Amino acid sequence: MVRNPNKESFTPLLEINRAVREGRLEQYRSENLKLGMRPTSFAPGTSQWLWEEQPRAVLNQFGTLQGGYLAVFVDELFATAIASVLNEGEWAATVEVKLSFMRALIPGALAGRARVIYRTRALAFLEAQVSSASGETALTASSTWAIRSAT
Repeated sequence: MVRNPNKESFTPLLEINRAVREGRLEQYRSENLKLGMRPTSFAPGTSQWLWEEQPRAVLNQFGTLQGGYLAVFVDELFATAIASVLNEGEWAATVEVKLSFMRALIPGALAGRARVIYRTRALAFLEAQVSSASGETALTASSTWAIRSAT
């Protein structure tokens, strides 16, 4: 059984999302940011991130980016996009994610963007795209998020 966070325990997580959206990253350096992933712009319902250099640890035996690390990149995109449409006292959790890998990616600059397609009181539907340095779409993703009140 998943326990719903109360308002007091969830407030720090909301602050972390706000800090990322507002560019106050030094105070909240996540492990994903240490991998080189970084946000570049936010607007209501959208987020954009860059991942310009990947550490060797995220490559598979063929020298291409491991899919799990690309999923982490997409999760950062989704989390910051959904956070931008939450009201005070709300929190969101991933219900499902679908990743479609269109081509293998070699190390290099990646650009990602996500957007909230539709939001109801209890659910939000999002989509994301990751492109290579040459601008080719390498991955598309969709996700559903449950929205709950912390009160």
